[in-house]
Amino acid sequence: MNSSSSMRNELDPDRMPKHVAVIMDGNGRWAKKRLLNRLKGHEKGAQAVRTVVQAARKLDIEALTLYAFSTENWQRPQSEVSGLMFLLRRFLETERQTLMENDIRLNTIGQTDRLPEAVRKDLKAVMAETATNKKMVLTLALSYGARAEIVDMVRQIAAAAKEGTIDPSAVTPDMVANHLYTRELPDPDLLIRTSGEMRISNFLLWQIAYAEIFFTPTLWPDFGEEEFIRILKDYQQRERRFGAIPSG
Repeated sequence: MNSSSSMRNELDPDRMPKHVAVIMDGNGRWAKKRLLNRLKGHEKGAQAVRTVVQAARKLDIEALTLYAFSTENWQRPQSEVSGLMFLLRRFLETERQTLMENDIRLNTIGQTDRLPEAVRKDLKAVMAETATNKKMVLTLALSYGARAEIVDMVRQIAAAAKEGTIDPSAVTPDMVANHLYTRELPDPDLLIRTSGEMRISNFLLWQIAYAEIFFTPTLWPDFGEEEFIRILKDYQQRERRFGAIPSG
């Protein structure tokens, strides 16, 4: 039995998070440390994505959301953006069969209309092919920003109120959640950020209100199954109170 298998056996299956969200950070720094082009870091990061997706599936996590490309990332050099779009298309092509074999449904959130047409086409095809898969939902946050998401939500509710189909006094947290990109997902139980940076970077600001947060100094390309399991063990040792007083 390898170390990962042994560590998995130490986890309590009844205390697993239903939804894990990850801010995948550090690809560029990983490449810089090795005097490589930044895209080499993103290529290595794609391998880490594959590893974590497969680990989450083995652990019966119901939803995994990965912050893959933010609205701010459009400001990066065009060569890097084009390279990231190429890697995304390659990921969709190479992982399609893995998603099917592991009963994983692909989902996206964000302003995906801003993505290149070829990327949108590939995303749509893989999402359609995996639509009936039920064991796990893999959500890629693409051209995503939480503030933009909240603005979109406000516009939808304001338009409905103007039309008279929503009473402004009846707006509730549940109504807000039902107008967010993540309306079909439970809120994250655990948020992980790699690379040592300790900020949320405009990611799921509404949804992580009560998420447990774990910051790791590991750069994303070096993040693997064993560290993922160690973080889950830490999560299981925490007492989630959702604003209430400690038990006992």
